[in-house]
Amino acid sequence: MARRPVIAICGLACETSAFTPARTEAAAFHAQRGPDAVAIYDFLAAGTPLAAAADWHGALIGRALPGGMVTRAAYEDLAGEMVALLERLVKEPHNNGVDGLDGLWFDIHGAMVVEGLEDAELDLLQRVRAVVGPSVLVSASMDLHGNVSRGLVHQLDLVTCYRMAPHEDEQATKQRACVNLLKALQRPRRVSPQRPYKAWVPIPILLPGEQTSTRDEPAKSIYGVIPDVERLPGIFDVGVWVGYAWADAPRNRAAVVVTGWDSEAVAAGAERLARKFWAARGEFHFVAPTGSLDACLDAAFAATPAQRPYFVSDSGDNPTAGGSGDVTWGLTELLKRSEISGQAAAAGAVIYASIPGPEAVKAAVAAGVGSTVTVTAGAAVDDLHAGPITLTGEVFSIKYGDKNARTEVVLRVFGSVYVILTELRKPYHYERDFVDLGLRPREADVVLVKIGYLEPELYDMAADWMLALTPGGVDQDLKRLGHQRIRRPMFPFDTDFADKPPNLAARSIPLSTEPLTGPDE
Repeated sequence: MARRPVIAICGLACETSAFTPARTEAAAFHAQRGPDAVAIYDFLAAGTPLAAAADWHGALIGRALPGGMVTRAAYEDLAGEMVALLERLVKEPHNNGVDGLDGLWFDIHGAMVVEGLEDAELDLLQRVRAVVGPSVLVSASMDLHGNVSRGLVHQLDLVTCYRMAPHEDEQATKQRACVNLLKALQRPRRVSPQRPYKAWVPIPILLPGEQTSTRDEPAKSIYGVIPDVERLPGIFDVGVWVGYAWADAPRNRAAVVVTGWDSEAVAAGAERLARKFWAARGEFHFVAPTGSLDACLDAAFAATPAQRPYFVSDSGDNPTAGGSGDVTWGLTELLKRSEISGQAAAAGAVIYASIPGPEAVKAAVAAGVGSTVTVTAGAAVDDLHAGPITLTGEVFSIKYGDKNARTEVVLRVFGSVYVILTELRKPYHYERDFVDLGLRPREADVVLVKIGYLEPELYDMAADWMLALTPGGVDQDLKRLGHQRIRRPMFPFDTDFADKPPNLAARSIPLSTEPLTGPDE
């Protein structure tokens, strides 16, 4: 009986904003180890084709909610444990009594920032490589909002990323990374090359995800070309990265990576996509009408019944892009509106999601549903734009046990405004997030949620919506944030490239066993 390949799984993921004072600690990664790290992937469940094709061994997988910079202590703890678990896997005998690993799946995001590290994912991969050795094939899956540096591509054999934003293909991408790894491992040893060729093209464009959704042009057409390129003879996989706009490091930019068995085809495919991306730079636009929060609320409160529920994105503090989640500015401005708190207040149901405030939640829980309480919440982490907010209202509902929020409370303020308070920050992406709290978002007039582009369920639910350009750690106005370390020139920070047109030639990346020299450009 043929020996099945032995594959380890590891990775850390945290989309990290450099413009929030928040910090991410080890507990936020909800680390899974050993068999538990394999069990989180349905496509590796017992009885699936992939499960039968290889022996999969979990080392450590950690995925944190996007947020502030990862502390060095947290990273060292998790990376150290990951390496120790990999060392154990390398030394253990596996099927047919053979020890060692054949492959490794590196499941990361690509936009993690760690205190004191220039390229956290590369540092982690170098530590992993030092343990598993140069002969092990490594395949990575990434978010298209990650940053793929030349050094990272060099240490990888295979790399792919999501092709949809919103990320409806997250699990499909991870599965593709595993399928690609198995195909590469099954390549006959006598056939050259043993490892795929890799072509990398950095593109000097840095845009927020809210301008690059694959629902809309031009990203829709750019990503629509990927299957055509991937079908060409000699090409194995194609990845197009938008990059992550709210970190501030030289690796933050768009990029294309193509892998395959034909070096010329790989280079040509990468350059074709890079040129298409660059040519479209002036066509990118926000996925919805935008405006100040006041302008968005003006439109929401003036909406006709056919336009309700009317969703407004409080985008500057989006916790799934890296915002701290506790900026109170948006809620403070909402509650000033005459439609809510004035003498002529006539607004229907308004939902606001959400503000963390552990002490406020504790007080509301102690008082109980139906009680009237006065509590203070928010701005414990990010008080750069507004201070803590004090609310008086009726405790409408309480829910326990959420993975992110722990405990959630709905406070009804001014009779018609339902403010969600959480013990810890939480994103609200699904209808059940609201319904489980006794709220009916489909029947509300206005829903204000800390998010950028609307996730699929919210998008389908909204009769109309606008994206408010609000302040916070993931401010959509990138120039307002003050990037200092990105490579220049960079679109849209710079628009005149006449004197320095970008180099969109494919950089051939050598095999991971060969030294890499030269700058990351």
